[in-house]
Amino acid sequence: MICILLRQKCFSVGVSAYICVQVNAFRERRALALSLKDTKTAVDDLHNMLNMIVGIVILIVWLAILGTPILHFLVFMGSQLLLAVFVFGNSCRTVFEAIIFLFVMHPFDVGDRCEVDGIQMVVEEMNILTTVFLKCDNQRVTYPNSVLATKPISNYQRSPDMGDAVDFCIHMSTPLDKVATMKRRIIEYIERKNEHWHAAPMVIMKDVEELNKVNMSVWLTHKMNYQDMKERWNRRAELIEEMIKVLKELDIEYRLLPFDVNLTNQPSLLSNWKTCVTSLS
Repeated sequence: MICILLRQKCFSVGVSAYICVQVNAFRERRALALSLKDTKTAVDDLHNMLNMIVGIVILIVWLAILGTPILHFLVFMGSQLLLAVFVFGNSCRTVFEAIIFLFVMHPFDVGDRCEVDGIQMVVEEMNILTTVFLKCDNQRVTYPNSVLATKPISNYQRSPDMGDAVDFCIHMSTPLDKVATMKRRIIEYIERKNEHWHAAPMVIMKDVEELNKVNMSVWLTHKMNYQDMKERWNRRAELIEEMIKVLKELDIEYRLLPFDVNLTNQPSLLSNWKTCVTSLS
């Protein structure tokens, strides 16, 4: 526990930080236990398949040792094998690809947050042929491992500390001294939160649009990856709240371009307009 806190540079340990570390340790322990369980299940399935193959080989060797004429037996087994390959060839190929994906590639474990086809999901269960994912709304999605082997998979759990960006815009007429003060205060806030963010963040001007809007961005790096997505959004929300506070105190805002509104005189109503409306109705 002390090693974890020192690694995160939490020199002042409070109750909330201690509880957070304990919860994270429990989650990692649970994910490890589920991963070992699913891996054992997959290995047992593979073991049973190999036992069948070894059993057939032992039968052939045993018949050869006993001097039994096995030529007709081998011809019969060969014909049956060709028939099985014709019928179950695609299934055998799928099983082989799933085994290679699960035991050789092994791109994730149970509990890892991954991104497949642009959708973030958490690995819920791993089997020899399929993998079950859990979406953010607790919807369970099952993917065949042979299909996953052909897709790019992003694993947040195995990623290093990840970067983030907060985009915003200010008006073109904002004085440069206010912009400099804004940059300095945002950077000072990020560097004060050294338990959340790495040092040396950047506040840059990205682009100018329509001669009235300056697009800006804050580039910074978390001291974590996106496995814990809730913590990521909490830290980002705290940063945005501080940015709003700084922008309001410095009276920095964005205004739309002024546009002309032309009003024309409308013709006056007739004196008998009520009678006309009544007759029409």
